[in-house]
Amino acid sequence: MIQKKIRVAVLGYGISARVFHLPFFTTTLTGQFELVAILQRNGDDAKKAHPEIKIYRDLDSLLQNADIDLVVITTPNDTHFPFAQKALEAGKHVVLEKPFTNTSEEAAQLVNLTKTSGKILSVYQNRRYVSDFRTIKDILDKKLLGEVHEFEAHYDRYRMEARPNAWREAPLPGSGILYDIGAHIIDQALYFFGMPSTITADIRLQRSHARVDDYFVIWLNYSYTKVILHAGMLVREPGPRYMVQGTRGSFIKYGEDPQEQRLRKGELPLGDAWGRESEETYGLLHTDINNKIIREKYPSLPGSYADYYHDVYKSITSGAPVNVKPEHGYNVIRIIELAMQSHKEGKTIACTGLIDVDYF
Repeated sequence: MIQKKIRVAVLGYGISARVFHLPFFTTTLTGQFELVAILQRNGDDAKKAHPEIKIYRDLDSLLQNADIDLVVITTPNDTHFPFAQKALEAGKHVVLEKPFTNTSEEAAQLVNLTKTSGKILSVYQNRRYVSDFRTIKDILDKKLLGEVHEFEAHYDRYRMEARPNAWREAPLPGSGILYDIGAHIIDQALYFFGMPSTITADIRLQRSHARVDDYFVIWLNYSYTKVILHAGMLVREPGPRYMVQGTRGSFIKYGEDPQEQRLRKGELPLGDAWGRESEETYGLLHTDINNKIIREKYPSLPGSYADYYHDVYKSITSGAPVNVKPEHGYNVIRIIELAMQSHKEGKTIACTGLIDVDYF
């Protein structure tokens, strides 16, 4: 049986488009998707790399193309809301890069719009499709640690210098590490543990040249379970990426899913080894299973960014539930706003205004 191909337009031709989206549309996803257009408002890089693809200079002209089914938005954060709104109103399905929007008010408007438009809207939370996330989910699903009482996630790096002309480091709405890295690990926490009751946050500008936040630590309270989320730009020697503590044991994970690094080097996402971690970076499981103490490396499950789009394809063509829902995007933005409020007021505050929605 011949599958229906979803015709795709990618908005933007920056790092996000070139690294995280286009390599998949031109390789592993060609049986389900057909790349038909790219929006690059300035420059000719897209045309040189994809001479067979229609290149647009403005969004309105692109949206008038009735052949386009799905619009993938990878442009800067301040365009996320207006571009997604226009695309949905034009009758297109939409994949929107994180962060979903810059405010929860904008996010709520998109949640409502997708309900009335009848089109799919999903947030590109590719960090649900990486090795460590899938492995932790497997461990939690199997209850190998008992009841989790503490979950700590770090996304640290070391970069002392400023990046010239980097909009993420400019004092603009949606800039800074909280909207960038925070959007990933907040989403993971909500996926694993649901809606927290309270939040406490410390958000800082640590580097002398910083104009937006480059450090945060967030504590989410789930009554019995405490979640700690941390990101910083001055961590030369990183510790564990994840530390999960339960009533029966611990899981400690160093290292990072290999997909992003390989894509940034220009590798194409092909072959059975794609997304597989080396054994050296497997996490340590130390727990009690059937009254037997286990302390050993726990094999990492392979990651696959492509699986995100396989899920999107099923939602568009067969009505399968959207895995990364617009409500999930809203909740992340609302947590970011609450974190900023907690930091400003210097106290723990209640987590209000969240949408209670399934994450599975």
